[in-house]
Amino acid sequence: MRLRSPAKTKRHQTRVPAVLPLRVRGTDKDGKSFEELAHTLDISVTSSRIAAIHYQLRVKDHVTVVYRQRRITFLVVWTRPMGTNEYHVGLQAVGQANEVWGLGPSDYDYGVNGR
Repeated sequence: MRLRSPAKTKRHQTRVPAVLPLRVRGTDKDGKSFEELAHTLDISVTSSRIAAIHYQLRVKDHVTVVYRQRRITFLVVWTRPMGTNEYHVGLQAVGQANEVWGLGPSDYDYGVNGR
């Protein structure tokens, strides 16, 4: 069994489960532009885990997420295949010091340990 360093596993912000519909635009690993509908699985103030991406993305690339009337630039921090043609992607907002989803602080109060 391999233990992870606490510095690598500790999150700076609370994640809460949230399914928000998104439009994602960017360039896939082959340099081809794409745009598709996706959704979040969970969010924090400046990051998200999204699903329903059908293009393989590269870590450190940027994508644009359109949520309601907001256009937010995110950095791809990880990708994970979820079958033959779908990926989950971890995103971190670029240049956003404040909350990117347009929610209030109480919207992130999910309780202790996610309960």
